[in-house]
Amino acid sequence: MRKLLVWFHVVTSIGWMSLALSLATLVMWGLSTGDGSAFAMARVLDTQLLRHLGVAGAFSGFMLGALTPWGYFRYWWVLVKVVITITQLYVGSVVLGHYLEHDPGWGLVFASLLMVGALAFQAWVSVAKPWRFTPWGSRKKLPQAPEWRFAAAIAVPILDVVLWQAPILSLLVALLYPLHRSIFLRRS
Repeated sequence: MRKLLVWFHVVTSIGWMSLALSLATLVMWGLSTGDGSAFAMARVLDTQLLRHLGVAGAFSGFMLGALTPWGYFRYWWVLVKVVITITQLYVGSVVLGHYLEHDPGWGLVFASLLMVGALAFQAWVSVAKPWRFTPWGSRKKLPQAPEWRFAAAIAVPILDVVLWQAPILSLLVALLYPLHRSIFLRRS
């Protein structure tokens, strides 16, 4: 199940990056040709697909850190990915979403391309794992979660899309599970 969650994370992250590139392309097309339908299509992609893939990619990455011995704070490379991901979620949903709705311009193109670059950098960091332990992380090997939790981590963002069209469950699990794990590890 861990490998299935890794696969889910890779697929949703690639989708997130591809749609950010598509968004930049559509906005560039709309700005250079004056074709308003390009902005309309960019809005559809953003609200119907990009946001969901971004949340699913981010959530599955957070859960991979929480469910495996990697953790969030043990390794610099994981912590860097966490910080970049939180920044991307904020910028993507609040800043880019606002400009796409009200004032699509060249800044939106630049920001979308910056998002693509940040996702590509995160992919490199995931493969290279360039930095070792942080001063805050435990040096002892953390236990891996039971298999069913990896399956649940795939189901959560899917349920969010089906039930609410918003990342309600993903947010709750991403915030509460690490707290639960921390309390559980202190007891053992």
